Amino acid sequence: MIFVAAFVCCGGICMLGQLLYDHTKLTAGHITSLFVVIGAALDTFGIYDWLLRVCQAGAALPITSFGHSLIHGALEATETKGLLGILLGTFDLTAAGITAGILFAFVAAICFRPKS
Repeated sequence: MIFVAAFVCCGGICMLGQLLYDHTKLTAGHITSLFVVIGAALDTFGIYDWLLRVCQAGAALPITSFGHSLIHGALEATETKGLLGILLGTFDLTAAGITAGILFAFVAAICFRPKS
């Protein structure tokens, strides 16, 4: 049953993104940014934590999870560090993902050449 919930959640988020891409004039960058903001908004009201408990990996994989991680880290750090925690906490939970993305992009740029 866990696999079904994960598939339905992740598939639903991906289907929503594809529908937005196909039937609006939004670009992939707009939709990605929109999903990060939606994930952050859902975490602000505690809905994304419930979604993670129910759907587990199905809610942890899409780009909405990045927005959740940004806000979740900021809210946790705000409790201990005050207003400075808003700035510092956003990078606590996302630093590994951002670093991996930069590192892999650098390695790919070294290993491959553009066609033009």
